[in-house]
Amino acid sequence: MRVALGQISSTKDLETNLKQVSSAAERAAQAGAVVIIFPEAAMLAFGGRLHDDAAAGKRRWEEGLARVAAQHEITVVAGGFTPEENTDPQAPRVTNELRVVTPEGQQTVYTKIHLYDAFGFQESEGVAEGSEPVTVEIAGVTFGLTTCYDVRFPKLYAELSRAGAQVMVVAASWAGGEGKLAQWQLLTSARALDSNSFVIAVDQADPRASEFQSPDTDITGPYGVGFSRVVSPFGVTVAELGMEPAVEVVDLDLSLVEKAKESLPILKNAKLGY
Repeated sequence: MRVALGQISSTKDLETNLKQVSSAAERAAQAGAVVIIFPEAAMLAFGGRLHDDAAAGKRRWEEGLARVAAQHEITVVAGGFTPEENTDPQAPRVTNELRVVTPEGQQTVYTKIHLYDAFGFQESEGVAEGSEPVTVEIAGVTFGLTTCYDVRFPKLYAELSRAGAQVMVVAASWAGGEGKLAQWQLLTSARALDSNSFVIAVDQADPRASEFQSPDTDITGPYGVGFSRVVSPFGVTVAELGMEPAVEVVDLDLSLVEKAKESLPILKNAKLGY
């Protein structure tokens, strides 16, 4: 299966972000990919009046993704935001969602379960958590959908694997800081090993390496460090990008999923559900 990683650096301008998505999707489709995966917050970068901006741009974003998928005949997976229903007007929140859009216009949405209340950041102050794991079939292959901080919770990946997922998506806007890149690499590799699945982890490009962001951007915020990567079910790094925006096309040998389950039956050997 040929997949593409769309490592972009999203901004607070939705139209700029859609242009980046469209350009990357076109390149991926021309290279024969059937799906392209973008980061968390591809719709709008974190910060500012996220609820108001999401409310104003939600329809344009969804229609834009559908247009890109149809025009380039490729399934698009990208992170965005939706205003929370019945939100507190004094403290309005959004949901942090990962949206899958097929060329035929079918849409599947995963709402981020684990919110990034760590390293001094409180995502839950402006974001409402999800509650349900989600899988989706793309070109006959089952994908498990996860977002950023989810990668620190292995039981979610075990649940998705038991539900039939052969490929795990981790769409991220990974905060920088001391040791954070090493943690990103370690965690994405570990989730592949302990779920007997491929992991496709797509992060925002490092803002210091992007023409779309100021070099003064605070890298400790959830903006991205780059280094999007693909890891095999045996923990082997199949592909890894650098800091800068890029599109990478990768062929997945899905036979490795069953081979991993046979030779390293982690989930079959698990005790007490752990």
